[in-house]
Amino acid sequence: MHKVLIATEKPFSSSAIREIQEIIEDAEMKLEVLENYSSEEELINSLADSDALIVRSDKVTCNVLEAAKNLKIVVRAGAGYDNLDLVTCTSNGVVAMNTPGQNSNAVAELVFGLLIYGARNNFNGTVGNELRGKAIGIHAYGNVGYYVGKIAHGFGMKVFGYDPYVSNDRMQSHGVEPVSSVEDLYRTCEYISLHIPANDITEKSINKSLISMMPEGAAIVNTARKEIINEDELIEVMSQRDDLMYLSDISPDKSDTLLEKFPGRVFFTPKKMGAQTHEANLNAGIAAARQIVSYFVSGDETHRINRQ
Repeated sequence: MHKVLIATEKPFSSSAIREIQEIIEDAEMKLEVLENYSSEEELINSLADSDALIVRSDKVTCNVLEAAKNLKIVVRAGAGYDNLDLVTCTSNGVVAMNTPGQNSNAVAELVFGLLIYGARNNFNGTVGNELRGKAIGIHAYGNVGYYVGKIAHGFGMKVFGYDPYVSNDRMQSHGVEPVSSVEDLYRTCEYISLHIPANDITEKSINKSLISMMPEGAAIVNTARKEIINEDELIEVMSQRDDLMYLSDISPDKSDTLLEKFPGRVFFTPKKMGAQTHEANLNAGIAAARQIVSYFVSGDETHRINRQ
């Protein structure tokens, strides 16, 4: 009997656990749950005889993978997967998957929660701005970007998108105006919503050059990764322009400096909240469980993210 471990520092909802358990047990597999753990050692010990692992933002490191001798598949319940050591997964014969699209609407709705909070001056009672008629730029048009565009249209915003991996026809079919360069996106839009992954190419790519191009009264909303921001250059530009805002679902490395220097112009959620809804919780967990069952039953590797 295959053993599936759910290991989550930020637990799934109880309803999600119940549905995951039903899916796993209906497939005649065993489910165990490790929640609110505080050390890598706890994870390693719980994984000792596990065949499959479901995580959220939990780090599945080389140490974890080397110790998990029975592990055959790990599924990140969410879209981003930089918490998985894909190289070691591959070398150890472990299939790594994610669950793309399951958290997308939750993240997109948070974008607008942050936007409204910023546009209304942190609800401090002073005169703010409306979103209607403003231009929003979607930097990377994946699943989250799609929902951001849909919501933005509901607000009456002009929607632009930049993604070299997505066709102009696809964006246009969704009412999104594609731009030919990332510079055009930042030059055109009062608001930028970031959805790019963190990798060697994108690290610190949101820099002085791009931020300085933005129109007066601009704001950047980051629900992606903190590593994509050049924090030193962000601080430099915000010091030169008192009209810029930075709103993030990820606390920056230099959060203390930003909060001290730019009170009222920066805001960071205390913990990453993009996927923290009951619906996203449920969707991602169920998708992860079904993918594990499909893998063991039929060898389905549809959402595999590491090379064979």
